Amino acid sequence: MNKQTSFRFYKPRKMKGRLAKLDPVKIADELARMEPELQATTFDQLSRIRALDVFQLLDVAHQERILEHLAADRAAELVEAMDPDDRAHLFNELPSHISEKFLDGLSPRERRLTDQLLGYPEESAGCIMTPEFVSLRPDWSVAEALSHIRKSGPGAETIHTLAVTDEHNQLTGMVELSDLVLAEPVRKVADIMNKELRSVRTDDDQEDVARLLQAANLLAVPVVNAEGHLLGLVTVDDAMDVLTREEEEDHARSGGAEPLRRPYFSVSDLRLAQSRIVWLLVLLVAATLTVHVLNSFEQTLDKAVSLALFIPLLIGTGGNAGAQSSTTVVRNMAVGHVQPGDFLRTLLREARVGLLLGMMLGLLSYPCVWIFADQSLALAVSLTLVSICSLASVVGALMPQIARACWVDPAVASTPFVTTVVDASGLMVYFLIAQAVLKL
Repeated sequence: MNKQTSFRFYKPRKMKGRLAKLDPVKIADELARMEPELQATTFDQLSRIRALDVFQLLDVAHQERILEHLAADRAAELVEAMDPDDRAHLFNELPSHISEKFLDGLSPRERRLTDQLLGYPEESAGCIMTPEFVSLRPDWSVAEALSHIRKSGPGAETIHTLAVTDEHNQLTGMVELSDLVLAEPVRKVADIMNKELRSVRTDDDQEDVARLLQAANLLAVPVVNAEGHLLGLVTVDDAMDVLTREEEEDHARSGGAEPLRRPYFSVSDLRLAQSRIVWLLVLLVAATLTVHVLNSFEQTLDKAVSLALFIPLLIGTGGNAGAQSSTTVVRNMAVGHVQPGDFLRTLLREARVGLLLGMMLGLLSYPCVWIFADQSLALAVSLTLVSICSLASVVGALMPQIARACWVDPAVASTPFVTTVVDASGLMVYFLIAQAVLKL
């Protein structure tokens, strides 16, 4: 039986038994593929504890759908049980009148925590931090610290990484739970905590914070205010969610489309078309450059019709070389390997790589073209490949860095735009080289 549709053939009683045996991740995966009404019906068969586990694994779009179809009291109970950072993320995506309704129904404590997170700017560390954490005192013994964790831990999102603060809530260090467990009970927390602090501010960019967690191999990073007071923790699971969203946006824009920010099957055909049409129109206008180049060299083509045979090969190769360069640079910019100060260094490196690629392709193509045409045309094609690969690699490295300098997402200036620019400029190079070599 097909996994995606397996639930729809079960009667409620049998479905409930099957759901009890499945892992929450598998349940969430199957729910994500269902129609809204069936989603709610299936979800309603879950026990209260299991329902929360599954609900928090779903994308916000599916959470929204399920809440719409559930009874008001069940929906309110689910929202109340969510972690504050996950709840704030959901509220940011819901229509304002619905989020305000759920916010009014929260308990005073949960409402205060959620209001706190909703007050931070979008895409900031404050939006994704958890205010539910356990903090220790540096003068406590390990035994006292472990006793405090046992009492306060159930209400925290994570206890694997623990903040150490003084009496004024000033962050003084971080300590791993494993270090506490393995240490002698009489030792002080101050003796085993890490004093080399890696902390972030509430207004720091989410992606930068996520990259920090990834690069430093951390489970959590503390979030502090301007005075160094601890406000919360950004945990690794939230950081990975941020990186996933950012990569989805980069992939969409590098392909000439706007990010959907929702699962593929949760958006309409019209919404998919809208996400693509704007960039197609822009690229269509940009592609007229190629038409103008062909029109300008019409007489050259009339004199040597065989030149037209190699146009697809040359512009295809140039476009691919530019796309390779652009994709490489954009990816390394995203992970921090290419910094703004590396502008010239990156440009020269890609120019050298493009020259090497062009020389290799030119040498390989020379005898092949000579067989089908004459020696002069083979030389023109080979020289064009050297030039166009070098040019394409430079353009591919240049455009994302210019985009970043102009505060535009570098992915926007990626593959489609690079290919369009290289098509027009590559044709111009080809015809100029052909005129010189063939003496047209």
